[in-house]
Amino acid sequence: MSILNFLKSQALEVIEWADDSRDTLSWRFPDEDKAIKRGAQLIVRESQAVQFVYLGQFGDLYGPGKHTLTTDNIPILTKLASWKYGFEVPFKADVYYVVTRTFTGNKWGTSNPVMLRDDDFGIVRARAFGTYDFKITNPSLFLKEVAGTDNHFRLDEFAEVMRSKLVSVFSEALAESRVPVLDIATRHSELGDSLLPLINLATVARYGIELTSFVVENVSVPAEVEQAIDKRTSMSAIGNLNDYVKFQMAQHLGASGAPGGGSGATFGAEMAMGAALAQQMFQPQSGGAQVVQGATGAAGSSPEIGLLSPADAAKLMGVGESDVIQAIQAGELKAKRIGSVFRISRSALDEFLK
Repeated sequence: MSILNFLKSQALEVIEWADDSRDTLSWRFPDEDKAIKRGAQLIVRESQAVQFVYLGQFGDLYGPGKHTLTTDNIPILTKLASWKYGFEVPFKADVYYVVTRTFTGNKWGTSNPVMLRDDDFGIVRARAFGTYDFKITNPSLFLKEVAGTDNHFRLDEFAEVMRSKLVSVFSEALAESRVPVLDIATRHSELGDSLLPLINLATVARYGIELTSFVVENVSVPAEVEQAIDKRTSMSAIGNLNDYVKFQMAQHLGASGAPGGGSGATFGAEMAMGAALAQQMFQPQSGGAQVVQGATGAAGSSPEIGLLSPADAAKLMGVGESDVIQAIQAGELKAKRIGSVFRISRSALDEFLK
């Protein structure tokens, strides 16, 4: 065998890769210690990119298509190899295929709580998990920062490598966005959409990958923070109790005034009489309560007729007794504490229902 034929037998003439897997991110072409001949054909399919690496340095990058390897179309490699007059003999270089399609349904999660600074609750520890879709946008940076020199870099390896990095980026983006904990715990879908641009600012620049979607499926906070959120929600409900009670009252009056019932007129008369009597008996006092003038005798005696218990007021308004108690404690419904119980005048009830 002549030297020329020997060199040809040891040189690669066609370089291509048909990916039959669904979990490969990058793959090094197995050259079997063969060199690449001048004029070799490089075939790059859709959703692929090819990166040449020469002596540890990144050379030329190729997108989809059929490429003939000559001095003219490998300028970076020619410069790295210092071929003043172009290469005429086979040369050695590592060829990496990188998959550029979108990889969907990848899971992420915080192994340790993320520390957040919240305006309402101070420093809060939160755990989160969800899914994300991504694609490789910068093959050179991806090979350098994520895949390295791995001959066959798969999705499961990527998940292990990127989990901590992605959680770090997520934590930084969440802290930068200053989203309140109340919103984090209740608006997961909007949170993912708002954090996606912030996360991509870091992942594209650092790792050469772009997230096409970022879904927050759940965010959990410590039990004491959950209790505080529940209390905040309850206070919001109390704030709307006035409108709710008025609505219930209107329904009650409508039902009581049905033909043949007669109870609507009786109820209205009772309310009018109670309001007139209560206006003479009560005067306002600071703190939202009412002081009974002449309604009680000596200490421990029973209140005069015309004062209602929370249960009586609840029946008249068609709501629960607990709703009335909450309205009293919130200062919306004025009442007098006599002993261990509350008493409500008809005038205070009328004022509350206005």
